Amino acid sequence: MMRAPFRAPMEGLPARVTIYEVGPRDGLQNEKTVLPATVKAEFVARLARAGLTTIEATSFVHPKWVPQLADAEELLGRMERVPGVRYPVLVPNERGLDRALGLGVTDIAIFGSATETFAQRNLNRSVDGSLAMFAPVVERACAAGLAVRAYLSMCFGDPWEGPVPIAQVVRTGKRLLDLGCDQLSLGDTIGVGTPGHVTALLRAFGEAGVGTERLAVHFHDTYGQALANTLAALRAGVSVVDASAGGIGGCPYAKSATGNLATEDLVWMLSGLGVRTGVDLAALVETSVWLAAELGRPSPSRVVQALAAELATTRAAAGQEAAGPAAERASEAAPGRSSGPPAAEQE
Repeated sequence: MMRAPFRAPMEGLPARVTIYEVGPRDGLQNEKTVLPATVKAEFVARLARAGLTTIEATSFVHPKWVPQLADAEELLGRMERVPGVRYPVLVPNERGLDRALGLGVTDIAIFGSATETFAQRNLNRSVDGSLAMFAPVVERACAAGLAVRAYLSMCFGDPWEGPVPIAQVVRTGKRLLDLGCDQLSLGDTIGVGTPGHVTALLRAFGEAGVGTERLAVHFHDTYGQALANTLAALRAGVSVVDASAGGIGGCPYAKSATGNLATEDLVWMLSGLGVRTGVDLAALVETSVWLAAELGRPSPSRVVQALAAELATTRAAAGQEAAGPAAERASEAAPGRSSGPPAAEQE
């Protein structure tokens, strides 16, 4: 049986947290290895079997800019959608929305910036220009009955501009919500945030009339602060947390952005706190071990690293127990047969 954390609940935390799994999109977009659509579809299916109910599947960004996700249409065509599971996709503009609508997508996300420099580098336009681009996307998506999420990047620091003023983040975040977005995900794109900074930012949103029920958090673990920052957000009332299976990912337009908060690390912490997620940690670890082999590199998740060997040992022991009686029966059925694996295994 796989090791599990000791449960010691803390007061002031939500009873349940929704994990917004971004591995297939935000995770894979920054990997050097480009996986085929068949493998991506299997990845999404494994995540759903592990109990994740929101899985961001892909992006309709132009393949020139994100070649790792150039097969969005093929992937969505191969995916088996599980009832009760949402599969949002990222769309940058109306052309991306047209592609998403044509494939029956029901949830989309847009991706804005709290800083001018990153808006220019990532979207090739100003913050005001990006909001003008998003306005018809959100309007049309809402009219079609789609759920719309807005990402806001560089909420804590920008590699070119430095620390980002809290008032600036709140102002831009409110403008995104005012377009009609259902949810705003606050991104620490380069991972420089700390728990006090997180608390102050969420307090400022509350003072501006935006409750935590409309907010999610998206942390990168560049300086090892992702879990601490998540706990601060939970204590402030946030109950939606973005994470990436195995801790894969980053941002192709901000080289100092390292991997996302690992879903396994998040689940381990929440399990220890007695917060429900509905996620099967063993199945998730197995998925990330499988994915690491497909990507040709170890998983950066600490929990995956700690539990992968334990999982392999447990499975090997279970296999031996299952094979033992079968071997004995085969030996009894064929006296004098040389020792070795059962016939089925030889095949």
